[in-house]
Amino acid sequence: MDHTSEVRDFLTTRRARLTPDQAGIIGGARRRVTGLRREEVAMLAGMSTDYYARMERGNLSGVSPEVLNALALALQLNEAETEHLHDLARAAGPGRQRKRTPASSTVIRPSLQRFLDTNTATPTFIQNTRADLLAANAIGEALMSPLLSDPANARNNARFTFLSPASRDFYVEWEQGANSLVAGMRNAAGKNPHDKDLTDLVGELITRSDEFRDRWSAHEVRPHRAGTKRLHHPQVGDLEFTFEGMELPGTPGWMLYAYTTEPGSPTEERIALLGSLAVSDRPSRATHQ
Repeated sequence: MDHTSEVRDFLTTRRARLTPDQAGIIGGARRRVTGLRREEVAMLAGMSTDYYARMERGNLSGVSPEVLNALALALQLNEAETEHLHDLARAAGPGRQRKRTPASSTVIRPSLQRFLDTNTATPTFIQNTRADLLAANAIGEALMSPLLSDPANARNNARFTFLSPASRDFYVEWEQGANSLVAGMRNAAGKNPHDKDLTDLVGELITRSDEFRDRWSAHEVRPHRAGTKRLHHPQVGDLEFTFEGMELPGTPGWMLYAYTTEPGSPTEERIALLGSLAVSDRPSRATHQ
């Protein structure tokens, strides 16, 4: 990814979405666009127009955290966007442009897999910043079978979401999920702009999916840590979960997700049924390998 373009596009999209009324700017000459002008952002952030223009051209080298925070306040960035701006500035530091992040490991430690396997009732799995599903417990594998059963996805949720028609049946709220997925990948790209594995996946999806390309160009950033998820599983029907994402400090970039159900809910019953089907189906799959 070109860092200069990343900075430029992020700042211009944030400026374009903020209207003068939202920024508290009253009056002024008629404008051709709804967003703020550069000089208005500079005024709100307490800096010169030339200095802000330099930043918006993609040059964040040497910009202090205090100036970044003032700019974030002027552009009314949320917490995730402010963190992303600081990540972009850190990536502009001396020597960072040429430094490539080594390929991330996808090998699951046996102790971590044992931990997953001890949880038999709650779908639980581990995912990296590329949205690769690295490991899961048995019920997690069964739940995510529409993604995992197609080798073309290579166990990657982004490929499944944007390249497989089956994803629109599986993800009941496909648009919301697609937005969140891309925003999470943007968040990861800001932290590790030279992650070749992530960059290669983004390039592939930009080339193959208009839906992904449009979302990527919007520069929305958001961590994917908690929320609700509605799925339609081909074996047991409609399911609704509350999910929690937990970082794994021992392996930076990996997240453990647990999908919980309301006690006594139809989803709890259907997940129990799915678990039974997965257990009964396991011997038949083994005989065909």
